[in-house]
Amino acid sequence: MNIIAWVVLGILAGAIAKAIYPGAQGGGFLTTMILGIIGAFVGGSLFTLIQTGTLQLTSAGLSIPGVFVAVLGAMIAIYVWGLMNRSRV
Repeated sequence: MNIIAWVVLGILAGAIAKAIYPGAQGGGFLTTMILGIIGAFVGGSLFTLIQTGTLQLTSAGLSIPGVFVAVLGAMIAIYVWGLMNRSRV
């Protein structure tokens, strides 16, 4: 998949994941896009692991199931992002 499709999938998956995920996540447009792209890789890799039993770094495709997998991966990325940016008061 080319870089433009990754960016489009990242924007779409990140925006949907931020809308679904409860609470305030912070970050702007660039953070949403980066978390969406990371989510596409996380979701695609986990989906490949479940299907084939091998761990490969793959991205979800620009299709309905690919967007669904990318949104799930983006939600995981948002959760991890929240853990890393939590204040320690």
